[in-house]
Amino acid sequence: MKPLDPRLLRHARATRGYLVLSVALGVALAALVVAQATLLADGITAVYLHGADVARIAPALGWLAAVVALRAAVAWAQEVAAARSSAAVKRQLRSRLLAHVAALGPGAAGDSGKVAVLATRGLDALDAYFARYLPQLVLAALVPVIVLARIAPADLVAAGTIALTLPLIPVFMALVGLHTESANRRQFRLLARLSHHFLDVVAGLPTLRVFGRAKRQAGVIARISAEQRTTTMRTLRVAFLSSLVLELLATLSVALVAVGIGLRLVDGSLGLATALLVLILAPEAYLPLRQVGANYHASAEGLAAATSVFEILDRPPPPHGTAPAPAGTVRFEDVVVRHDGRSEASLPPFTAEIHPGELVALTGPSGCGKSTALAVLLGFAAPAAGTVTVDGQDLAAVDPDAWRRLVAWLPQRPWLSAGTIADNIRLGAPAATEESLRRAADLAGALEFIDALPDGMSTRLGDDGAGLSAGQRQRIALARVFLRDAPLVLLDEPTANLDAATEAGILAAIRAHATGRTVIMTAHRPALIALADRTIPVGRSAVPA
Repeated sequence: MKPLDPRLLRHARATRGYLVLSVALGVALAALVVAQATLLADGITAVYLHGADVARIAPALGWLAAVVALRAAVAWAQEVAAARSSAAVKRQLRSRLLAHVAALGPGAAGDSGKVAVLATRGLDALDAYFARYLPQLVLAALVPVIVLARIAPADLVAAGTIALTLPLIPVFMALVGLHTESANRRQFRLLARLSHHFLDVVAGLPTLRVFGRAKRQAGVIARISAEQRTTTMRTLRVAFLSSLVLELLATLSVALVAVGIGLRLVDGSLGLATALLVLILAPEAYLPLRQVGANYHASAEGLAAATSVFEILDRPPPPHGTAPAPAGTVRFEDVVVRHDGRSEASLPPFTAEIHPGELVALTGPSGCGKSTALAVLLGFAAPAAGTVTVDGQDLAAVDPDAWRRLVAWLPQRPWLSAGTIADNIRLGAPAATEESLRRAADLAGALEFIDALPDGMSTRLGDDGAGLSAGQRQRIALARVFLRDAPLVLLDEPTANLDAATEAGILAAIRAHATGRTVIMTAHRPALIALADRTIPVGRSAVPA
């Protein structure tokens, strides 16, 4: 059973004011509970023992109605404060998560599916934490103390019985909570895994259909879904059983108090007003603790998601180092890159030197680390060993944002955002003129099909370039690179998805664009390899020819 996670205070300022307000409202609600019980006990005793008529007890009824109304108003204020605080916390955490993921770079925060689940459903589950669990946690700390303080002067025996039985509920909540927390973490991990796999399958569905693998992936998704469903049902079973245990404990404890009161009431050693006061207040002392246990399970998913968000936020972003040198000699010195979950290095020991103005091709079989070498240059992957220098300046000590402004990059699978074709090309140079835009598109072999579209450069695309073929998306991304006047150009399989005729034109454009620039590209296709001044094999130590 967890109280407020201190990292929520650190990462979301809205929680601080909410906690103060919750304590204040909790004290007010506890006082109203005691006042309501006192008025009820006195009123019932007056009617039963003294036969008081309605006129005599009307003021007491008025006060009782006012207390009940105030109690309802405080409960309403708690709900409003919780809802607003939850919305503010989610907004702050989402903003920080998005900014931090952007600062960490692609892949550094984990699977894209996991991050998407965290930012959406995961953080939405915090509503139950703020709206239900935290208010009850505050009441569980305040109401029993105030109730015991009121009962003790009236009946020390009943107060002692309640004080002895109250700790049993938190003990059992803690024992159940330990198991529930691990179950919820497992459930959330399976959900993130399912989301990431589903995202990958949807993105690659055309390829899977072509190669007849779509049905197999449907089976994989069905299997993961079944695992996630089974885990969810196990978690719910624990939640229901734990609620039963807590209700049984609270009921037995109240019954124990009631039996003692009944015996002493029959014996004549206890007055009716005191007995009624204790009987009304005893369930109120246990109620907040029971509600904490019940609401903890509803908030557990949100806590698991928040914990995952904190793990990402706690990862240090790249340091803001010195200003980078203009792209000069790039040297890899025994660079090794490792990724979590892989036993082998993503990039085995790699040494290479690339001089200014060279057009170099990194070659080797798929998976040997060519794209990882480019990721190191971009600052998206940190070497586990070795160093990368530019004109003798360690890249790890360079301001990453300033360094990336000197680089133009074409990824192996370029991303096009929802917007116009012009907007997507202008990502390379937002202030570019229309003439520069068309020239870059022409160099990339994209102008012909762009002009054939009804709206030309103003044609709107869907997410990831929906509406265009893979080759057309590749050429638009290449136009983005050509538009960017960067001294270092990184191309990851630039002619992938292009036919032979288009490839020939693109190769000539790359050769022309390389003049006065350093170009490093990964290559499989013979024509692309032949274009390079020299090749550097990846997968074993490589030195300049």
